[in-house]
Parts: sequence; C-alpha cells; structure tokens
Amino acid sequence: MIIERRMTKNPVTIGPDANVVEASELMKKERVHRLPVLDKDKKLIGVISEKDILYASPSPASSLSIHEMAYLLSRLTVRKLMSKDPVTIRRDTTVEEAARLMVDQDLSCLPVVDEEGHLVGIVSKSDMFKILLELFGARHFGVRMSFLVDDKPGTIARISKAVAEAGWDIISFGTFMGTDPSNAICTVKVQGCSQSDLVDLLKPMVREILDVREA
Repeated sequence: MIIERRMTKNPVTIGPDANVVEASELMKKERVHRLPVLDKDKKLIGVISEKDILYASPSPASSLSIHEMAYLLSRLTVRKLMSKDPVTIRRDTTVEEAARLMVDQDLSCLPVVDEEGHLVGIVSKSDMFKILLELFGARHFGVRMSFLVDDKPGTIARISKAVAEAGWDIISFGTFMGTDPSNAICTVKVQGCSQSDLVDLLKPMVREILDVREA
C-alpha cells in the first residue's frame, strides 16, 4: 500500500509569520497536534507542533503576569519555533517505508510533498496506528492465535491452505521476528471456528502455540 491512500489530504497549514498564539488556537480549533508551515509560494518550509509552543511558553512559576506571557507569545512567530527542513515523503512512498522513517528518526508525522515541494498531505502516528488495527483485524471478532513456526518456504502457505480447506475465514495473518533466525512468530485471526477447532488444526503444523483467545 502506498501512503497516498492513507494520508490526510489538504491538511490545515499556517504561514511562517503567524504568531504562536494563532498557531495554538488553530490547532485547538482543527483538533490537530501539528501544523505544516508553508511559504508564500505554498511550499513546505517547516512544521510546528504543540510541544514546540509548550516548550517556548513561559513557566507558570515565573514572575510574569498572564497578560505579559500572552504578549510575549504574541510576539513570537512560527518561523522561530518551527522545525525547519522536515523529513518528507512522496505520494508513492510505501506505508512500511514511512513507518520505518518515523521509528528510526523518532518522528510524529511525515509531510507528503510533490516533485516541486508543494504539500499534498500529511501522515501521523495516529494514521499508522489505524493501519495496524486493520492489519490485525482488530475491529472484527474472531479466534486469534499466535504461534511459532519454522522459517521455511511454504510454511505460511500450508497453514493458510489448511484453514481455507476447513471452510474458515482468515481475517488477518501477520508474520514477525522469531526467537532466532530459524523461526518466525505468526498471528492469525480466523472466523467460523472455535478456539479448540483452530488449536486442533494448527497444532501439528507449528512449533509452539504461544497464545489463543477470542478477540
């Protein structure tokens, strides 16, 4: 899957010369936690987040009055606080590559730009969590089993075939890093069977059943 199918299109943005009070109010109004910053040519030049504003705000323990703090913030522009030259991706970036970038570089979002640097969308950690829910079939009821298998060609195909021949419906099937290079951990969610049915079918085909439950 490419990111264009899951990104938030036409996200709320702000200009670099707006003050941080305006930025904060816009985030609250639109219920977002960050704003892409666009220059006069509508090209992406930065991102400002709630945390950026929070860290720049005077401490409540300071001797400044509320009015004085508000005045100082009103004089502080987005340009001064934004993260400049943010990491970006293109529409055709895969979902897994976007997730890898976010994890490896500890990013809360990734702006999506076209070839000229114009913003076309944004993807956040929340978007990635929604994809994870779908991959695990979390919104569908079924029997969920995790098990250890030998990491050999054809193992997953044999298990999937056995479930299909039993007349059950596979909601999700994920493969993850095992305990060592010789094995892998799999999680499958199935509809149309009981826990005991699924255990009886798959137990002879796997190295170890780790967990089974209705979910």
